[in-house]
Amino acid sequence: MADDINEQASLFDTVLIANRGEIAARIQRACRELGLKTVAICSEADREASYGETTDTLLCVGPASATKSYLNRDAILLAARLTGAGAIHPGYGFLSENAAFSEAVENAGLVFIGPDAKSIATMGDKIAAKRTMIAAGVPCVPGPDTALPDDLETIERIAEDIGYPVIIKAAGGGGGRGMRVVHQPSALREAVTLTREEARQAFGSAALYMEKFLQHPRHIEIQVLCDTHGNAVWLGHRDCSMQRRHQKVVEEAPAPGIFEEIIRPVGLACVEACQLIGYRGVGTFEFLYEEGRFYFIEMNTRLQVEHPVTEMTSGIDIVQAQIKSAQGQHLELRQQDVVCTGHSFECRIYAEDSDTFLPSAGVVTDVSWPKGEGIRIDTHIHKGYRVSPYYDSLIAKLIVHAPTRGEAMARMRNALAETHVNGISTNLPLLCALFEDAAFAEGETDIHYLEQWLTAWRAA
Repeated sequence: MADDINEQASLFDTVLIANRGEIAARIQRACRELGLKTVAICSEADREASYGETTDTLLCVGPASATKSYLNRDAILLAARLTGAGAIHPGYGFLSENAAFSEAVENAGLVFIGPDAKSIATMGDKIAAKRTMIAAGVPCVPGPDTALPDDLETIERIAEDIGYPVIIKAAGGGGGRGMRVVHQPSALREAVTLTREEARQAFGSAALYMEKFLQHPRHIEIQVLCDTHGNAVWLGHRDCSMQRRHQKVVEEAPAPGIFEEIIRPVGLACVEACQLIGYRGVGTFEFLYEEGRFYFIEMNTRLQVEHPVTEMTSGIDIVQAQIKSAQGQHLELRQQDVVCTGHSFECRIYAEDSDTFLPSAGVVTDVSWPKGEGIRIDTHIHKGYRVSPYYDSLIAKLIVHAPTRGEAMARMRNALAETHVNGISTNLPLLCALFEDAAFAEGETDIHYLEQWLTAWRAA
């Protein structure tokens, strides 16, 4: 089967981009630089997207509702057949980590630019992923590698063995949903019941698992890149601790204060885990880091929103490498060839009110982006663009790179000051204020810091 897929991959010259927004524009650029044609799909709400003007083919696949357009597997596969696309790139979100969609794409004789269905299913199930990581020698958060039983008394004993506080998570969860922290035994039963129901409704599975809740960890990621021939490398690390309600706001690479000798064994273990399950394409291992120790929490089997900071420090075009892997090409580099230099920050610019965090739809009446050395903008918006209320409010990513972290912070401050998006509300005031914060500048923050900082900032 793998040989058949690789043979198909070597032949495709047209990629259907099954996504929207800035990531659709980003993938389109990578395809164009590789000499590949692109098919852009859109919903009725996205007919005027800028990348629709630069793609080879634009096809509307449904109404504004994501379930009837960007999540409509049959419509997307039909679009690929009608346009002659030989491969489908899912981007992130939507169908990017849907094992059934990956399988359907390949059963249709097309190439899914991402992992195969088995890898997605294994790493998408947090319990199965934890078992795989343990087998590969990757350190994990304390807690059993099995689903919680139905019996509440047994669950109480498991929590006592782990030690409070604990966190209950949906086995099939993600995106910050399906999890609750429990600080004392009296709150455990209600938390289990509520999380189980939330998991059933959100993910179609009521399976839960439990882990130790770390009090002051940082969120550290390791980026991997694999081909279909058993070769794999890790491309350095990122700090994604600046989060609000488990959603990232600012990312940076490398993670400050973490030395090579500490993280290298973890990176190599991630590579071994990929080889163990026959992983292909790009992926990200997410860890909590506390008191000098790493704890695996999950793997994202797709391209990450924050991939640009790793591209800036490694000099590797991750999206192009992902496409080449899907074409069956061998990795062009070995681990000793990966050299990360300088420091990079990414700010996610959202169309939302900085005080209420409510989405802000409307027409962009004017927009001005910063220019200069070490500055990159990934976006799909322009003057006259109508920001839709139907989808995620991410409208742009502002990325900077400089020789040192201090210089990168200074460059980001200037770049943010030169960024203007009029006609809608954005989180630019929040980002500008955050980059003036002393603790953030010193790298003395954990995953809870932004929430605490926001409370003080909004009250000021």
